[in-house]
Amino acid sequence: MATHPAELVIASCRFEAARKIAGLPIADRRSALHGHGFIASVQAKVPRGWAAFQGSECGELQGRLERCVGPLDYSLLNTQLAIPTDENIAAWIAERVDVPGIARLAVQSTPNQGAHIAPGEQMAHIWRRYSFQAAHRLPHVSAGHKCGRLHGHGFALVMHATQDHAHFGYDELDALWAPLHAALNYRCLNDICGLENPTSEMVSSWVWERLKSLLPSLSAITVFETGSCGATYDGARFRIWKDFTFDSAVRLGKAPARDPRYGVHGHS
Repeated sequence: MATHPAELVIASCRFEAARKIAGLPIADRRSALHGHGFIASVQAKVPRGWAAFQGSECGELQGRLERCVGPLDYSLLNTQLAIPTDENIAAWIAERVDVPGIARLAVQSTPNQGAHIAPGEQMAHIWRRYSFQAAHRLPHVSAGHKCGRLHGHGFALVMHATQDHAHFGYDELDALWAPLHAALNYRCLNDICGLENPTSEMVSSWVWERLKSLLPSLSAITVFETGSCGATYDGARFRIWKDFTFDSAVRLGKAPARDPRYGVHGHS
């Protein structure tokens, strides 16, 4: 009998909760009671036939995730977790969500920070987003290319690091970023030594070279030139991407006839 490969499906949901983080200095504001609008997301490789019908996998995953995080919504997280850091919340959800083949479970507590874990890994991955305003031109593009002209961006940069579940490392990332922000912000990148060709790839590797010795747990640097394109460097390889959108109609022909997804509808 032929076997079908597992399908990677992704879903996310929100929950509103309060927390306080034990073990931090009293002056650290996160040791006081505070709250966030959290986003939990899960990626899972589910077997064919796992959901009620082909095409309903994301909806099924969404429902199971929402049921799992339900006890956290509008609650004090400390009643469920002794130290409710982002990475520990992700681990709590991963242990309880009724989903096979989890590849990654992530929690984002603000638009600029979050953590994710993968089953079997001993360390969590935390990230924090920063921004800087800078001009640049790309000297090696073809003649007439718009990026060959001096222009500028509101760059975003994300620092990724591995982290023990018992620790909380955002402040460490902030301290390391501060001098680099001073060097890059409101500057022409071409004038900075080592950034004569200031592509997203080169900026990410430039930052990596200055941080890795100070933060051995650094796992990647991501640079966004715009909201739809950028590059990530992990010390060995670059990964570059560009987002595109398309607007189309769709119909899930294997849905029950009374299911709204059986009819023609659409998405961006």
